[in-house]
Amino acid sequence: MSLTIHGIAASRAIRPLWAATELGLDFTHVPTPYQGGLTRTPEFLALNPNGHIPVVVDARPEGDVVVWESMACALYIARQHGPVDGQGITPATPAEDADALRWSFWAVTECEADALTVLMHRMVMPAERRKPELAEAAERRLAVPLKVIEAHLQRQQAAGRAHLAAERFTLADLCVASVLNWARPSQVLMQAHPLTHAWILRCIERPAHREAHALGKG
Repeated sequence: MSLTIHGIAASRAIRPLWAATELGLDFTHVPTPYQGGLTRTPEFLALNPNGHIPVVVDARPEGDVVVWESMACALYIARQHGPVDGQGITPATPAEDADALRWSFWAVTECEADALTVLMHRMVMPAERRKPELAEAAERRLAVPLKVIEAHLQRQQAAGRAHLAAERFTLADLCVASVLNWARPSQVLMQAHPLTHAWILRCIERPAHREAHALGKG
């Protein structure tokens, strides 16, 4: 079997790249940017008719498995290629699996769009194109779900756990941190949710994240 990941780290493709790197998998990286038309070629559209990265292709004896949608890619990689040993990122119990699923979907539905708006209008876009009012509105909306994760992390801390779903770093942490990291340019949000801010930093400072983030930036 062989695993191929299409995309660049400076995109949602960081999720499967990070998951594969955390697991120490041998995979082929095809650095496909989201700009420039490469995701609109007939070859790429045959993999993902939506024309978006990332795409994971898992060459298996029974035939290729193609996965798109970034969270689905990360979940697939961990669940199909990670050892269920209670030590790595792969969920080892039904409760951990449920946490990985619910927190990942929560991050996408409750946080991602506004976190991306904060990232773009607080940091990424040229200063003359930023619209502070859009960032401020996104920050107000994000304050609601961030209260949820802040309270959860407080309960975890009281129980002696530093992560979302277990005593160790798991897929739930990876998926949610990959989203909330986009909100980090908001000083207002980070100051108001110190446990969440500290948790994001612990996640993105992991060697596997740094290694994955170095892939295909250009």
